[in-house]
Amino acid sequence: MTMYSLLLAIPLLCAACGSESDTPVAPSTISPTQPQTTLISNLNLQLSTDKACYAPGEAVSFTSGSPLPDGAKVRYRHGATVIEEQSATGTSWSWTPPSTDYTGYLADVYTTDASGKQTIYGTIAVDVSSDWARYPRYGFVGTYDDTKTSETISQETALLNRCHINGLQFYDWQNKHHEPVVLRDGKVEDSYADIANRKINTSVVKAYISQAHAHGMKAMFYDLCYGALDDAAQDGVSPKWYMYKDENHNTVEALGLPSGWKSDIKLVNPGNTAWQDYFSQKVSDVYKTFDFDGFHIDQVGKRDPEYDYYGSKINVPQGFASFIAKMKKSNPEKRLVMNAVSNYGAQQMAATGDLDFLYSELWGSEDQFADLFSIMRSNQSEANTDPAAPAMAQVFAAYMNYNKESGTFNTPGVLLTDAVMFAIGASHLELGDHMLHKEYFPNDDLKMDNDLEKAIVHYYDFFTAYENLLRDRGTDLSIPVETNSSEVTVNSWPPKLQTVTTVCREVNGKKVISLLNFSQANSLSWRDMDGTQPEPKLLSDIPLTVKAKGVKNVWVASPDSFGGAVQELQFQQQGDYVTFTLPSLKYWTMVVIE
Repeated sequence: MTMYSLLLAIPLLCAACGSESDTPVAPSTISPTQPQTTLISNLNLQLSTDKACYAPGEAVSFTSGSPLPDGAKVRYRHGATVIEEQSATGTSWSWTPPSTDYTGYLADVYTTDASGKQTIYGTIAVDVSSDWARYPRYGFVGTYDDTKTSETISQETALLNRCHINGLQFYDWQNKHHEPVVLRDGKVEDSYADIANRKINTSVVKAYISQAHAHGMKAMFYDLCYGALDDAAQDGVSPKWYMYKDENHNTVEALGLPSGWKSDIKLVNPGNTAWQDYFSQKVSDVYKTFDFDGFHIDQVGKRDPEYDYYGSKINVPQGFASFIAKMKKSNPEKRLVMNAVSNYGAQQMAATGDLDFLYSELWGSEDQFADLFSIMRSNQSEANTDPAAPAMAQVFAAYMNYNKESGTFNTPGVLLTDAVMFAIGASHLELGDHMLHKEYFPNDDLKMDNDLEKAIVHYYDFFTAYENLLRDRGTDLSIPVETNSSEVTVNSWPPKLQTVTTVCREVNGKKVISLLNFSQANSLSWRDMDGTQPEPKLLSDIPLTVKAKGVKNVWVASPDSFGGAVQELQFQQQGDYVTFTLPSLKYWTMVVIE
């Protein structure tokens, strides 16, 4: 099947590249071309910055784990444009980016030899953004016991900072769901038990908040919008506020929990105004006690029809929206995020205008790679219909290798999922005081192996450095891409097995084509439940023809090669088509046509 017949089957994306009757350059006639500059990869420098993101005009402090090579230069790029270069020696230096807000950069340390070849020794991204909500890279904390020494907390937040995580969700830090902070004589206790009867040290929670703020991260406390424990009545929660399974208020709706935990969680009607008044005061107590920046609101997903105490059916999604509005009104300076479990209630939540970004916890009914794009675009359409405004960002809570109970994450599965999410512009909640494996965030049964630890840094550098191309508002396109390579079948979104699938968009006058390698994939589910997604074969020197006219520059970058550094390509323009050779594709390579 040709690319043109494939394009007809993609109603989601709009073809915006001219007539398909134009004759493309036959791929068999393409002369192989090399990048304009030969790059050599020697990524042996461990680079870091002092913050995950920076305010406009703020200086960036860089540190290298070892001295920079003799003759090294540091190059700062926005896209392919070199903003500045400087010579650097030793292990630390600083740079003040331009004051333009909401801009991503990639810094690379390199040397040039007599023949003009450049050796890349290290790369790192810089995000200049005054508000994390534009480009959220969300992480988490899940444990606050005696194992969390100051050294451990510093090490964990340093890794998150290295991956430019700019906000942390503090999962299950609270004492009771209906009373997150229990005060004794106006003070919180030094330690208390959470819902699972785990020890929570107040000093550890505060230390994580302090470390987060030192790195420029937001700290968001977690709680349900409608949770109450068995002892809630003695704390002032009325039975008339609950949701019931029947019209006669015989059985309270509840979330069953394991034996040995404090209690099951009874579910309150989130739209009940008396409950909202009660809980907004409890939230204010949280802010008086801990220096949190906002509230990460949770729910437990769609359940059977719910009734209030008086027998009326409850519109739960609308209750979510009114709860959000009350929380914002009560503490207008604080930030809000709310989880849409299996995207339940996402439309109503997004329409409030009070959330910093969209957050969807995905499960089996949304487990296809194609679902990621459709869910994100649907949510964004509900959140903001003004084409001149920035698109509302999407974060996915999506748990990898769910059926594995021990050992390590399957690196190919994680990287392919991150490649797809990042390529469509969505962030993945996965990094915290460990890598996330289950919906119960303290579960750390799976570990990252060395390969994944190394690769994940490059992926977050890439996602941050090229945030403007990947996440700014643009136009989704179907751009014909052809090749004569016997190794590759090119397919337009949505993905197909045994293909290289493209995701195309135009943003700021540039055509951005993400090539995603499904050539060896064994499933189109992002979950990689059993950790069996195979490692893809590295594809090299792939001749491509792309429909694009008036081309001035073609460049590529990949988190899988040269630390995400730009490779500018030679190309041939023939009519409405441009031809070039793609240097390599492992999981994901981004082509930018200017």
